[in-house]
Amino acid sequence: MTPATPPPSRDGPKTQRGDTVGTVNHARRPRVGHIAFLNCMPIYWGLARTGALLEFDLRRGAPDELSRLLVEGGLDIGPITLVEYLRHRDDLLLIPDPAVAADGPVLSVNLVSKTPLADLPAEPRVSLASFSRTGVLLGRMLLEERYGRRPAYQVTPPDPETALAGADAAVLIGDEALRVHHDPRGRHVLDLAAAWKDWTGLPMVFAVWAVRRDYAEAHPGLVKDVHLAFRESVRLSREEIGAVVASAARWEPFAPAALAEYFDRLQFGLSERHLAGLREFASRAVRYTEVKDLSPEGPEFFDSEV
Repeated sequence: MTPATPPPSRDGPKTQRGDTVGTVNHARRPRVGHIAFLNCMPIYWGLARTGALLEFDLRRGAPDELSRLLVEGGLDIGPITLVEYLRHRDDLLLIPDPAVAADGPVLSVNLVSKTPLADLPAEPRVSLASFSRTGVLLGRMLLEERYGRRPAYQVTPPDPETALAGADAAVLIGDEALRVHHDPRGRHVLDLAAAWKDWTGLPMVFAVWAVRRDYAEAHPGLVKDVHLAFRESVRLSREEIGAVVASAARWEPFAPAALAEYFDRLQFGLSERHLAGLREFASRAVRYTEVKDLSPEGPEFFDSEV
């Protein structure tokens, strides 16, 4: 297959025919965030295959770090945890894809406990060992509303040994949570995305990709280029998932079958069902933290058709 070529930028100097003169376009490359977790590998893998990666100033980081950079203007486009998007949505526009979501088990957002969930005390000590405010808030919602506990929370580093050293349970996300899923070592693991679906009947959206409104207004063509490049990257990764798994298996401590299952569970777009799940989470989140609820028509997207 011939690698797809990302669409040309619309923001560069134009000839009389309206074509972009790429050789004289000195516009700054868009600063794009990259979550340094295994779950985002299918989102970014195709960018290298198509060559679109060369068009971005890519910044790697943990979810909370990238969320902060996008909000503060250190990124133009990038992933942001759902909680931080809800807090700052007046300054942001969503990009329809990619996203990080699951309609059922996600395997890497877990409540890990020393005892079965039913045996947790009424006021358990719970470590929030997570880089994602969305995963933390989801864990709190489920523990307090779904399971009727009144936890005492503490923040710890994101590794299970430290998190559970002085606690009854811990909220873990990302690669560490996936490792515990496959090797619990006597601990009990509750998949929080599966628990959310059991509770609400809806998918769980953990992170979305957004663009700063001021950047979208100034550079709509570049934003469209980035959006289309991500869309093609995800499509190509799905089409060549065997190669994605083989590449990940070279460096990650997971069997190829485990990686294939993980990538299959993850969903990278926002369907109407995902948006319904996003709105449901937003409506519940207002009871826990300073976020803005969404209208029935929300959220607001960047229009790539313009």
